Amino acid sequence: MFIIDKASNTYMNHRIPTPKIMFFDIDDTLSRNGVIAEHNKATLEQLAETDIKLVIATGRSKAIIPADILALLENDVLDAIICMNGQYSFNKDGVISHYPLSDEQTDKVVNLCKQSGLIYKFDSATHIAWSSENERIREYNAKTPTSILDPEYYRSNPVYQCSVFFNNQEDKMQDVNFAKYDLKLVHWHNTGADILPIEASKARGIKDLCQYYAVDVKECMAFGDGMNDLEMFDLVGYAVAMGDSQPALIERADYVTGTIEEHGIQAMLERLSIAVQS
Repeated sequence: MFIIDKASNTYMNHRIPTPKIMFFDIDDTLSRNGVIAEHNKATLEQLAETDIKLVIATGRSKAIIPADILALLENDVLDAIICMNGQYSFNKDGVISHYPLSDEQTDKVVNLCKQSGLIYKFDSATHIAWSSENERIREYNAKTPTSILDPEYYRSNPVYQCSVFFNNQEDKMQDVNFAKYDLKLVHWHNTGADILPIEASKARGIKDLCQYYAVDVKECMAFGDGMNDLEMFDLVGYAVAMGDSQPALIERADYVTGTIEEHGIQAMLERLSIAVQS
């Protein structure tokens, strides 16, 4: 698998310094359908034997981070996890940084969702709480202990982001000026997106982790595929887009590698002269 160097628009044939921290998105970067690819798990375990720190950077709620990812943290393969788009960061020792939404912010979000007549959920460190149910959400709640129906949950619990679900691909709250309310809408699916404070992003979580570990952000590498990876790609020294990434993310990447199935992460590591089995 060739690696495209976006700076020169050629196949990468030069060495770059080994990053001090590598940040990995979960879905469609490490995992498909919520399960980490075996070759990616093996690669992380091998990287854990080096001096490189390994950190997850995901939009997922802490409450629904896959068990296989949490096991890697528990077993000292991963050093830390940034979740909820930079709103909450933690390691085995506890919370590194967190930014709960204010009452004013949650009220704004709820009003915007109600005006659009959309189902939404708020994410805390322990639960995701839905405003209402449909058949699909009932099925999801039945098999997900941390997923609950509680439209008032945000009033008595710290929450960090809201996710909204559109009725169809065309209905995406495109008429809402989120910036007017110091908020932003970040799509992660054709019919789903996160509503966040305008300053929230994976990049903020990365800054917090770099300060925690005393590492310059320009000495870091990030792997991702989606629109909520844009800010972290602009921040780190080496941004690597998976082969099936969103086109807008590929445009912002320094390098483009293969998909999960094409062992894209391993191909990039080979260019770093980091020997891993793939």
